[in-house]
Amino acid sequence: MKNYRLLMLTTLIISGCSMVYELIISAVSSYLVGDSTLHYSITIGLYMFAMGVGSYLSKYIKKDLFNWFTNIEIGVGVLGGLSSLLLFLANLYLESYELVMYVEIILIGTLVGAEIPILTRIIEMDKKNLRLTLSNLFSFDYIGGLIGSVAFPLILMPKLGFFATAFMAGSFNLICATLIVFKYQDRIRGSRYYKLTTILLLVLMLLGMFVSENIGNIIEQGLYRDNVIMSEQTTYQKIVVTRHKDDIRLYIDGNVQFSSMDEYRYHEALVHVPMSVASGRSDILILGGGDGMAARELLKYPDTNITLIDLDSEMTRICSEDKVISELNEHALSSDRVTIINMDAYEYLEKCDKKYDVVIVDLPDPNNEALAKLYSNVFYRLCGQVLNPGGVINVQSTSPYYATKSFWCVTKTLESEGFTVAPYHLQVPAFGDWGFNLAVKSDNDYLVDEGASSEEEVMTVADSSENKVDSEYAPVQGKIDISRIKLDENIETRFLSNENIASLFIFGKDEKPADMNDIEINQLTKPVMIQYYNDAVRNWE
Repeated sequence: MKNYRLLMLTTLIISGCSMVYELIISAVSSYLVGDSTLHYSITIGLYMFAMGVGSYLSKYIKKDLFNWFTNIEIGVGVLGGLSSLLLFLANLYLESYELVMYVEIILIGTLVGAEIPILTRIIEMDKKNLRLTLSNLFSFDYIGGLIGSVAFPLILMPKLGFFATAFMAGSFNLICATLIVFKYQDRIRGSRYYKLTTILLLVLMLLGMFVSENIGNIIEQGLYRDNVIMSEQTTYQKIVVTRHKDDIRLYIDGNVQFSSMDEYRYHEALVHVPMSVASGRSDILILGGGDGMAARELLKYPDTNITLIDLDSEMTRICSEDKVISELNEHALSSDRVTIINMDAYEYLEKCDKKYDVVIVDLPDPNNEALAKLYSNVFYRLCGQVLNPGGVINVQSTSPYYATKSFWCVTKTLESEGFTVAPYHLQVPAFGDWGFNLAVKSDNDYLVDEGASSEEEVMTVADSSENKVDSEYAPVQGKIDISRIKLDENIETRFLSNENIASLFIFGKDEKPADMNDIEINQLTKPVMIQYYNDAVRNWE
C-alpha cells in the first residue's frame, strides 16, 4: 500500500483536473456560442461516453503500464491546459467550433477513462492489499471530482478566468507526471527522456499560466472589433469595455449591453414611457441595470428615490468607479437617491415588503436557465406584488424582429399574470429593432374599455390583441390609452418626444408572430423562453 500512495494522490489530482476541464469546455462553449443547457449536456454525455471508450481500450495495453500511465498524465495535462485557448482560437478562425469542442472532450475523456483500469492492473501485483487499495483508489477518484467541481465556480473562474484556470490544472497534471517519473524511474522505460519531457512541458504550462492575462488580452482583441480598454472576470460574468473613437461599448459574456453612441435611445424608451404612465413616481425599483444608465434617466425626476437590484457587486462597483462608464451614467450610481443592493432579483422580490410605483426590469437576454427564471410567470407575479396602486412594470424584452417568439412570449407571460400589456419597440443602431413590454394592473388610470367606438379611438389604444395575426388568442384585460402618454415637460430627452411615442407601439408584419397560440407562457417549471431565444440566435448566426 505504501508503494502506491503517490499513485493514489495522482488519481485524486487527475480526477479533479479532468472535472475542471469538463466545466471549462462547457462554460467556454456557453460563453462563446450560447445555449448553456445544450453545451453542458453534450459535454457531460460525450465525456462519459469517452471515458467508457478509454476504459475499453485499456484492455489492449498489456505491458509497460507505468509508461502508459505517465503518458496519460502528460496527455491530459497538455490537452486540458490548452483547452480554453484552443476553443477561443477555434471560435476566431474556424467555421466548425463544435468539431474542436467534440475532439477535446473525446480525447480528454478517453485518457481519463483509461487511467483507473491501468492503475488497477499496476496494483494487482500486490494482491495482499488489493481489496483495500481498490476501495481507496475509487474513493480518491470521486473525491477529486468533487474538489474540482466545487473549486471551479467558487474559486478558479472568479479569480483566474478561463486561460489561467486551464493552464493551472494542466500544470498539476504535469507535476504528477514528473513525480511519477522520478519516483518509479526504475520501472519506466526511457525514464531519462520522460524526465526531460515532463519538466519542459511543466515549465511551458506554468509560463502559460503566468502570461495568461496577456494571452487573454490578445484573444479579446480578436473577439471584439474595437480596442479592449477594460476586462474583468467576476464571480458571475465576464465584463469587457471597448473603445473605438468616441464609441464606448460594454459587453457581458460577449453580448453588447450598450453603445455610448445610441444607448440614450434605449434607456429613454425604457424609463420615460412607464414613468409617464405610472400614477406615482416616488419609489422606483430597477431589477438589473447595473450600468447605471436607467438610474441616470430616472434621476431626471426630482422627487424619485431609486432601489437598484443587481446580482454582481463588481458590476455596480465598476460602473460606479470606472471613469469612462461613470461619466456616461453621469455618476448616477453614486447619487444619494440611489440605493444599490447586490442580490438576486428573484430572491429580492420574494423577501421584499416595500411597494414601488414603477418596476423597471432591465436584465440581460434570457440565454440560460438562471436568466430565463427572471422572465417567468412567477417572477412577473412577484413584480406585481410589490406594485403600488396605479403602478407600472416595464420589461426589456429582446428584439421583436430577431427573436420574435421570445419577445411575444414576454407579452403573453405578463398577460397570464393579470396584466394589461402594451408592447412597443424602437430602432437602436447597436442592437437593431429592440422591444419592451409595458404592463399595468386594472387600477391604472390609463386603461380604457376594450370596445373602442371609432377608427380614431382604435389608433389611440394599444394591447397585444392588435398583434395576434390570424390567431384566436386575445388577452382578457382592457387596453392602454397610448394617446394620453405625454412626457414631463421638464424632462430633457434626445430621442423620445410626445410626437413619436405613439409610433413606438406600431409593429410591422414581420415583427409579429403568425399565431399567438404557437407561443407558450414561460413558466418557472417549463422555461420555454430558453428554447425560443436560442433558436433565434442560431437562426441569425
